[in-house]
Amino acid sequence: MRSFLSAPICPSCLFAASNPTAFQSAYRPWVTAQQRFFSGRARVGPSRMVLSNRVARSPRRDTDGDDRGSRSRRPGQRSAGPFGGMNQTYAGIRERIPERTSRTSETRGGRDKRGDKHDDRRTKAMKMQSSLATISYGHRTRTKASAAEMESFEQFELLPSIKEAMSQDVLKGMVDLKPTPIQRLAIPALLGQDTSRRSSRAKDNNGRQEFLLAAETGSGKTLAYMLPAIDALKKAEASDPAIAAYREYFDKQMAAMREPGYTGPREFDPHPTAARPKVVVLVPTAELVDQVSRVAKALSHIVKFRTSKFSANVSATVINANMYSPTGIDLIVATPHLLSSMADSDPYILSRVTHLVVDEADSLFDRSFSPETTAILDRALPSMKQLILCSATIPKRLDNYLGSEFPDMVRITTPNLHAIPRRVQLGVIDVTKDPYRNSKDLACADAIWSIGKDAVRHESSAPGEVDVKRIMVFVNEREKTQEVADYLVSKGIDAIALHRDTSEQRQSEMLGSFTTTTPMKTSFATFTVPPPGKGRRSLPNTKVIVATDLASRGIDTLGVRHVILYDVPHSTIDFIHRLGRAGRMGRRGRGVVLVGKDDRRDIVAEVRESMFMGQALI
Repeated sequence: MRSFLSAPICPSCLFAASNPTAFQSAYRPWVTAQQRFFSGRARVGPSRMVLSNRVARSPRRDTDGDDRGSRSRRPGQRSAGPFGGMNQTYAGIRERIPERTSRTSETRGGRDKRGDKHDDRRTKAMKMQSSLATISYGHRTRTKASAAEMESFEQFELLPSIKEAMSQDVLKGMVDLKPTPIQRLAIPALLGQDTSRRSSRAKDNNGRQEFLLAAETGSGKTLAYMLPAIDALKKAEASDPAIAAYREYFDKQMAAMREPGYTGPREFDPHPTAARPKVVVLVPTAELVDQVSRVAKALSHIVKFRTSKFSANVSATVINANMYSPTGIDLIVATPHLLSSMADSDPYILSRVTHLVVDEADSLFDRSFSPETTAILDRALPSMKQLILCSATIPKRLDNYLGSEFPDMVRITTPNLHAIPRRVQLGVIDVTKDPYRNSKDLACADAIWSIGKDAVRHESSAPGEVDVKRIMVFVNEREKTQEVADYLVSKGIDAIALHRDTSEQRQSEMLGSFTTTTPMKTSFATFTVPPPGKGRRSLPNTKVIVATDLASRGIDTLGVRHVILYDVPHSTIDFIHRLGRAGRMGRRGRGVVLVGKDDRRDIVAEVRESMFMGQALI
């Protein structure tokens, strides 16, 4: 039998034995992956629920002149949203910058002398949900000084027709009209009226301007981007030779049709803007489509432009007729999924877009919307002149994405970004104490009855009548909405559930009375408590919507003064948006959070303290 030692040796094995370093380097990717699998640990980036602490600052540039993050992708390549960098084929490793030592604590041997257990970064209750740090005093002062320069809409270089539409339609009936802080800062910058240094670098190599409008909820961001976009639309229309030629053709055709005995065609050629909108506004939900389109429609009556809305609430026949109408279309408000599917069948509908607005950008660049949003963005980039992103909360992952994809983006922020306005007060009900005995349902019903009865005693506006209170109750789980609504109904409260399974049309109907300031009245006679056995008591002067975060994003709930947080929110983002449903447009509001035995009381305490101090949630 042949000896084992006399057997021929494989050349590859011989090479590996004589060159162990080359063998390890060749198989290192597999070894690294196995180590990562068995260790159970992997490098994790910032959570999508972590807010950015540098929204107001543009991304830093490397010493060689390249934008930060530009090494992580090839020139001209665009990642598919904030999560598109997960499949990189090369490392792109950079040195880690050491953290600055706090000025308020002395260190000994690189460690805080108070010990790690007293380090604020370790003991912060909301560390895993940390948000934007408090804006520096210098930036706050400069922002307030810039905003103070614009005290009325007349100071903006808008077309006279737009100013007339503002006073007669959009803000009709309001007195002492003054722009909000984000409007004072954003409108001049978007119009080119702002001559500051940061506006001079707003244009990239293609002549496109990019802006981020980051302001607190209920601050009027819709008008901040809508007015400059329509102003640019009308000015471009006046200088467009194709539109001028079409008007001349239209006038001649109309004159010919009025002549007696005319036998020519009775139809007109399509308008140059047919199926080619100039302004596109993207929003995440059908409710926001309705809300934003109402503002655009109110402006269109006097300014004279064509606008339409595309959402699940509009039939496919109407959408197709509006988009391909021979009279043309100028501005559309749509959800990304619907517009992206339309662009797949007809890519040219985005070929003449000059202004693209991404409202609620933190949602539209998240996992569920990012593919459609970036697809629309890529198709509209060749003709785009302004890209405008708006949001009340800027997560760090979105901030990193914007820093890498749009390094020249101008960031317009208000001093109160990521802070809940002081006009909104937050109360706490301890459900573990009597008389609730760990029943959040009972505590919620009792809070609503207290609000309704207090309104009867103090807020009657006419003899024999009382204003109807509109209250929103937020829960964390979709299944809980119907359960809580049914319980409130059993206690004589007019409550309905709103969640993802509710049809789009029904959602709009439910939120209709909550998005208007028109007072609702009911009679004192309805408050008669029936005798025992003759029925149950009811609270007819309240209307309640029980909802998840579906109703917390961007909905202009002007009629809501009270918000009840049935569940403690998962993150600061949810706190900001839920409490932001009350106290909108300068009105006072109140929130009530129900704290049970399993809830984080320290988180609620920190939120209340930050609200009292007027600080950002950190």
